[in-house]
Amino acid sequence: MGTERLPLGCDGTGRPLEGGPNIVSRPLHGDPISIHPSRRAFLLGTALSVVGWMNTRNSALADVVVNGKGDAPKKDIFISVFMRGGADGLNLVVPTFEDAYYRKRPSINVASPKNMKVDAAARAVDLDGRWALHPMMAPLQPLFKEGKLAIVHACGSGDQSRSHFEAMLAMERGLATEESGSASGWVGRHLDSTDHSGSSPLRAVAFSNVMPDLLRGATDATALNSLSDFKLALPQGMPERDLHAALKNLYNTGSDAVSIAGRETLAVLDTLNRIDPDDYAPANGAVYPKDSQFATGLKQVACMIRGNVGLEVACLDHRGPYLWDTHVAQGTVFGAQAGDLAAGLAAFVKDMGSEMGRITLVAMTEFGRRLQENSGIGTDHGRGGVMFVTGGGTHGGKVHGTWPGLEDRQLDEVGDLRVTTDYRNVLSEIVQLRLKNNHIDKVFPDFTPQPVGVVS
Repeated sequence: MGTERLPLGCDGTGRPLEGGPNIVSRPLHGDPISIHPSRRAFLLGTALSVVGWMNTRNSALADVVVNGKGDAPKKDIFISVFMRGGADGLNLVVPTFEDAYYRKRPSINVASPKNMKVDAAARAVDLDGRWALHPMMAPLQPLFKEGKLAIVHACGSGDQSRSHFEAMLAMERGLATEESGSASGWVGRHLDSTDHSGSSPLRAVAFSNVMPDLLRGATDATALNSLSDFKLALPQGMPERDLHAALKNLYNTGSDAVSIAGRETLAVLDTLNRIDPDDYAPANGAVYPKDSQFATGLKQVACMIRGNVGLEVACLDHRGPYLWDTHVAQGTVFGAQAGDLAAGLAAFVKDMGSEMGRITLVAMTEFGRRLQENSGIGTDHGRGGVMFVTGGGTHGGKVHGTWPGLEDRQLDEVGDLRVTTDYRNVLSEIVQLRLKNNHIDKVFPDFTPQPVGVVS
């Protein structure tokens, strides 16, 4: 997705500017805008652009005026991190007590913390004497030890296809399988089943170039690559304050769609200027990794939370599509991705400090990997995966769920880790207990939750 643009300009022929009818991102064709343009002439020139922009619904930024004072009600916040590509939960959270793990993965296993034949930097990081983290996940060990991080192993959906597309659709739609129900996303249904009167257009934000299926069906969700995308690009020689004042004056009155869209979009810009995402300074000594798209996204979420703009949901992908899909030479890429995930999460939790009391963050993946390593020294698509949960009310310091075992008789018929915890049990617990939404039947239709005890 390119720069998001205000519906404020056209090319002089009534057509939208190149890139779509959005916020001005380059000088208009011809002379710069006059400080006192004719309202009639301006609206005639942009009406089609505005109507087209509003109908595309690529952004909800013109839906409701953002509270520019930063005193929006402080609601609980849900953050979804999707590890797309099928992250190998067995190497992220290692069952060091399972002999079968080491037998079936002679080349790509993560050495036990007790294995003194292996360099310390290559050994797993102990959690509780049985479970251990991949060494690059070490930044998360203190959170686990302090009871701030919970892990759910052998979890997943009912999808048996082992297809990225179908498995992701099932999870994002909150279903057992991709074919089994609603086309809307479970987060979208959560938002629509709770009170959203007077909510902010920044109520739900996805840091993505497309709207994720998690948010499908929500009437007040926004997809963007960066908060910095939303800004006025100035006609040559015009100070920003002058253009902003002119546009504010232009849209100050009127009940037509164009006037309302203009006023409310300018209000969003005022809010983003107030929180100043480009110069956000993390708190509590937190340092976000540089050159990490994931960490940058979390940093911008932190900026919105501290700016109190009415955020309730944020959705991020970790390292883009399918980069966890480690069919070949898994060891050469897996560690870097695990390290990027852990460093970003640890920095965010440290930055938020006491604010984590009203935040719940879940990192999940569409499925795990095959237990047996393949001939390419990688792993193929599997079943049971792993989830990480942190935030207020989290029962951390524990690996939750029923462990099915890794011996041949304990695996499924294909040879994969069995799914013993439906991912919806974890999410429904969060929706009800942390997000205070009792409409579980609407969020996860045709599903009866079973308690997991991950949050309270």
